[in-house]
This record gives sequence, structure tokens and C-alpha cells, in this order.
Amino acid sequence: MTNRPTPESGDPFEEIVGAETGRDPDLAVIEAGSRTLRTQAGPPKGDVPARPADPETDRALREVEAELAGRWPETKLDPSLDRMRALMDVLGQPQRGYPSIHITGTNGKTSTARMIEGLLTAFDLRTGRYSSPHVQSVTERISLDGEPIAPERFVETYRDLVPFVEMVDSRQEHRLSFFEVLTGMAYAAFADAPVDVAVVEVGMGGSWDATNVIDAGVAVITPIALDHTDRLGGTPQEIAVEKTGIVKPDATVVLAQQTVEAASVVLRHAVQVDATVAREGMEFGVVSRELAVGGQLLTLRGLGGEYPGIFLPLHGEHMAHNAAVALAAVEAFFGVGAVRARTLDPEIVREAFAAVTSPGRLEVVRTSPPVVLDAAHNPAGARAAAAAASEAFGFSRLIGVVGPSGGKDVRGLLEAFEPVLAEVVVTRNATLRAMDVDELAALAVEVFGEDRVRVEPRLDDALEAAITLAEEEDEYATAGVLVTGSVITVGEARLLLGRER
Repeated sequence: MTNRPTPESGDPFEEIVGAETGRDPDLAVIEAGSRTLRTQAGPPKGDVPARPADPETDRALREVEAELAGRWPETKLDPSLDRMRALMDVLGQPQRGYPSIHITGTNGKTSTARMIEGLLTAFDLRTGRYSSPHVQSVTERISLDGEPIAPERFVETYRDLVPFVEMVDSRQEHRLSFFEVLTGMAYAAFADAPVDVAVVEVGMGGSWDATNVIDAGVAVITPIALDHTDRLGGTPQEIAVEKTGIVKPDATVVLAQQTVEAASVVLRHAVQVDATVAREGMEFGVVSRELAVGGQLLTLRGLGGEYPGIFLPLHGEHMAHNAAVALAAVEAFFGVGAVRARTLDPEIVREAFAAVTSPGRLEVVRTSPPVVLDAAHNPAGARAAAAAASEAFGFSRLIGVVGPSGGKDVRGLLEAFEPVLAEVVVTRNATLRAMDVDELAALAVEVFGEDRVRVEPRLDDALEAAITLAEEEDEYATAGVLVTGSVITVGEARLLLGRER
């Protein structure tokens, strides 16, 4: 393992020894909410901000959101870093002002990023985190010190960047996209803070992703599976080629468990750029895990040794593996396993993991009957969510509310959930990207059978229908509702169920 530069604030070992756009106006029911659905919603939890309470701030934020929405959406891509490099040039290279940890992969990126952020913050470092997509508010994408950027600061950062964005727009064949402008805002906000370290999640792929203008000393690759195959390739090997583009010379690669084909691509690239690789299952991993109330109890093996007694308030075996990857990434950042043969302070590590949240990832947002949200949107994510829901909750009967986006492997997603869902209510979210509900229903009937499928085009109606089905269960049994298929659907359901801060 190679040592990573430490921030100017000091050596932690010595001091401590961690938008979606395009709403369909005909489906604009989400912000109005549903009084019936809200009646039994639990208390607010997590760091998903509500709309600003101040009318002027809310107005300014809506203006910025509208201007961003007028640009190319995240789903429209021109694979090139030319525009981002030009923007960084005119901004004075803000992304060079702090060390970074860069995260790619197919599933688990956001949860892993949040765990890395939590660990770094626990070790008294100022952090900036850039993640996508957002659950409810675009401001979630840029976090400072573990909290979403304040709406006032979000607006101010955007307005400061506008002249530079327009300058770059005038010189390029295509204007900067929604995601490119947000990425520039994040890098500028981190430099302005200033942060000690940035935790950056790619939007898609790696090589040509807008975030890939940083030179990260630690590159994290979460499990690679098939998703965005029209843009990244149709096999794990082809997708891995794109993902490894974030690995820079002399970096440390923290590699989650992969297929042999994907792992071989990463290892080959690491040799070419003289990067060090830490592999899950070899240099680090999950030693043990057992269920606990509200989460799971872990023993993790890091690059410097074992960390027993870690409580992780998130469900599922996949989250335990995300935790192991996050721990190894932070150890690599601090140089553990290279110049230091000791672990990070175990108590601080335990405190950091115990405080982790990941909204929309097997998140319980209602009781009686329980409603669980999970943002799984591809077959691999659905299999992990299905296994975790079965393990963690033990529902006697589980009703699914499924609202995916178009262009996904929806059949594969439905097939992954079929063994654990007694019935499924198919629906759509309030964006133009949502899959046509009749097409979705036809697929669902093929997978589940006609008697297990119900169609409710509006999400609020779908939630009410699923909750009613769950309430029909015997009083001594436990039935639940799982809302899934898309981050967008989960965010809208969260809002309908009153889960705002």
C-alpha cells in the first residue's frame, strides 16, 4: 500500500490515535402529498432536506433548478471531458485544492460514499461529498461536513459560476450539461469551504464521467454489474474498462468483490499505471456479521487489522460489504497498511459507522404496516434488496410497489423481486423518464402472473393500494410494503409519506 498525502489540519493518528428533471405536468401530484398516507408516517429522519422555509430562498432555488433543467439532462451524454476541463481551467482548477477519494461501480456507490464521509468526519476532517442522483432535493448532491449544502449557498455557488459557465458554453460545440454544471459547483464549493478531503461519486462509468477531472489518490470500485449497457458496454469486462478510467498513476485501488472477468480488467489496468490494489476477500473484508435490532453487528478486517463490535444501522449483507470497502478506502487515505502497521482508532470507527444513514436504501418510513423504500433499479441491486428485506424484516407477506424508469432491464428487476413479493402494484413516478405503466404491467404479468399484479398509474394511489393489501393480513402476521424500481420513485414516495426533515 502506498501512503496518501494527509491534510494540512494534521495527522489523524497523532491527534486521535472518519435532479431529476422533466416532470410530467399531468402527474404533478407529488408535492401536494396525500393526507391518508401521511397519517402514520414516522418522525423525520435522515439528511434529506425539505424545501426552504423562507419564501425568497425557495424562489431563488426554484429559479436555479429551472435553469439547470434547461440544460442537457443526465440521461443525454456526449462522452467527453473537454467541457469539464475547460470549466476547471477558467475556474482556476478548484479540484486540485484538496485530496480526493473517487468512487465508481454499478451498485453501492452512494452508501459507500456516505460511510467514507462519516469515517473521515469522525476523524475531524472537513469533508465534501458529491453524490448522485438525489432522493428529494438537488442540494443533497453536494454535502459539506456530512450535511447537504444550504440552499442559500447552493444558489450563491451557482450564481458565482454562471459567468464562467457561459464563457465555456460559447466556446464549445455543446453547452455544459446539468450534471457537468453541478459537478463544477461541487468542486468550487469544496475549494471555497475549504475541505480537507472530497469524496466524489461518479455519475456514470468513469473514463469520460464529468467527475473525472480530479486526480484521486484513492480509487474505489464497488461491485460491477450490467447497467447502462447502451453507454458502458454489454459485458462486465466492457463496463470494467470504463470504470477503471478513474484509476490514476500511483493511486491505491480499493476493489470490492467482483466477477473474475471484471477483476482481471481492473488488475491489468492497475499494473499499467503502477497503482496498488487492495482486494476485498484478500487484503480486507467482512470477518463476521449477525443481525441486530435496527441493523447488523460486524467484525471487519481492514488493511491494518480487525475491527470487532461495529454496529451498522443499515440492512443487508451488501451493506456489510460496503462498510468493509469504505473502511479500507479511509485506511488507504491515511496510509494504513503501508507506512503504518496499526489500525485506525477502533472506538472512533465504531462511532462513525453507528451514525451512518443512507436514505432510500432499505429505509423504513412508516409503521403499521411497515413501508420500506429501496432505490434498486437493476437486477443486481434488486437481488441484494430482496435478500436483505427477507433477512432483516421477516415479513409474512410483502407487497411491492414498483415504478422503474424506461430503458432499464425491467424484466430482470422484476424476476429478482418475484420470489419475495406476494403481489406487486405497478405504477410510475412523475417524470418523463418513467416507464409506461401499461408496458410495465404486461411485463409484470409475464413474471408474476395476472392474479399477483395490480396497476395504479399514480404513485399515491399505488401506495394506498399496497398499504391496504398489507393491512388485510391476519392481525398476528406481519405484512409489509416495499417501494422500489428507481431513486426517483423512492424520493417521491418518501415525500408522499411525509419523510422530510
